[in-house]
Amino acid sequence: MPISTADPIVAIATAPGRGAVGIVRVSGRDVTSLAFAICGRSLVPRMATYGAFLEADGAPIDHGLALHFPAPNSYTGEDVLELQAHGGPVVLQLLLQRCLKAAAEADSATGDARLPRLRLARPGEFTERAFLNGKLDLAQAEAVMDLIDASTESAARSASRSLAGEFSREIHQLTDGLIHLRMLIEATLDFPEEEIDVLSAHDVNGQLLNLRQTLSGVQARARQGALLREGIKVVIAGQPNAGKSSLLNALAGAELAIVTPIAGTTRDVVQQTIQIEGVPLHVLDTAGLRESSDEVERLGIERAWTHISSADAVLMLHDLTRVNLPEYVAEDAIIAQAMADKLPASVPVIHLWNKCDAAQQASLPPDAIALSARTGAGLEKLRERLLQVVGWQAGAGEGVFIARERHLQALAQAAAHLEEAISHLNGLAPMLDLLAEELRLAQNALGEITGEFTADDLLGVIFSRFCIGK
Repeated sequence: MPISTADPIVAIATAPGRGAVGIVRVSGRDVTSLAFAICGRSLVPRMATYGAFLEADGAPIDHGLALHFPAPNSYTGEDVLELQAHGGPVVLQLLLQRCLKAAAEADSATGDARLPRLRLARPGEFTERAFLNGKLDLAQAEAVMDLIDASTESAARSASRSLAGEFSREIHQLTDGLIHLRMLIEATLDFPEEEIDVLSAHDVNGQLLNLRQTLSGVQARARQGALLREGIKVVIAGQPNAGKSSLLNALAGAELAIVTPIAGTTRDVVQQTIQIEGVPLHVLDTAGLRESSDEVERLGIERAWTHISSADAVLMLHDLTRVNLPEYVAEDAIIAQAMADKLPASVPVIHLWNKCDAAQQASLPPDAIALSARTGAGLEKLRERLLQVVGWQAGAGEGVFIARERHLQALAQAAAHLEEAISHLNGLAPMLDLLAEELRLAQNALGEITGEFTADDLLGVIFSRFCIGK
């Protein structure tokens, strides 16, 4: 069911728990009467007013700042009232309930029936109203939550760039180019006798090629932004006692996992998010892979394989101190084959040879990384290899805007339609009707990013993932 935008809404806009300041936010067609009922005075627009927040009988709930932002100059594009009180959960709940009651009951003393009928806001409804009222496009609205959820400084800066409209401007420039080409092609279809002159005079083929190049650049930056937003899941795998837990601790710079000489110490998955050049890496230490009769260890090994199967990259850890033991080498080969069977070809497996500080020189493959989880030797090379295999470009963070999987899919669809358009133009005989259709479809795909062509059910999914009060 589409979210109704007719009723005024109210919610606690700050995070749950105690804090110095908490905010209750109201948005609707008219909040002036509600503001008077709670603050006991009229508020000057866009000016903070300090005073008491009053119960119906005039008793103060708390003292704080009240701000009134008249439409359309507000976050949602509607009248907005913000009550900034002390950040205790009980105080904020009292203030929230006071807003609901004040709006539900007309002031009997004045007979004022203009108080808006408030209801509790649903997740993301304030930002959805900003989108519906033209204050933000869909890419900017999504960037609000991406900024809140950012796990690294680079991700936060990229989300801020998207919120400021950098991503949207790139999309609009592409869209404008497509609209211009569509205009030329439609004119050519309407006046077929001018076909050759129009196509050549306006260099339609050159414009298409320029659009393709520009779109390719936007795709590349969007892929970088998706890495910053989502991060990558990196699973450390290998036989027991290869040093997997030590490697997790070394990468995290903290003693997160228990390390002992006893094989099978790690029974369950230990996870930590780290960052390399601002890219979040969700690193998982898993149980050592082997046949085991211990029920608890066996369950841990099953979970290890489950995580390996869904990894974005796998660190296959080998023990340099045991490379001369035939049984160890044979078990490594079995694990490597099982991994090849379970993983898609697109998932990189980085082979690491641990304990180089305690082992004699050994002949390793050219792309192997020798390291010591104990001393830290080789870790920098591992970090560089991780960024390389996931497609991160060094120094790209400064110009990247945040992006989501749906953005990547929409860009890929636009690129595919653009390729079809080029093929229809450059065939033995230009097929302009098909060319025009492909350009239209490419424009629609780009419009899905900014919300110009977006189904209501997709909007519901996007905004339902926001926190209440945002």
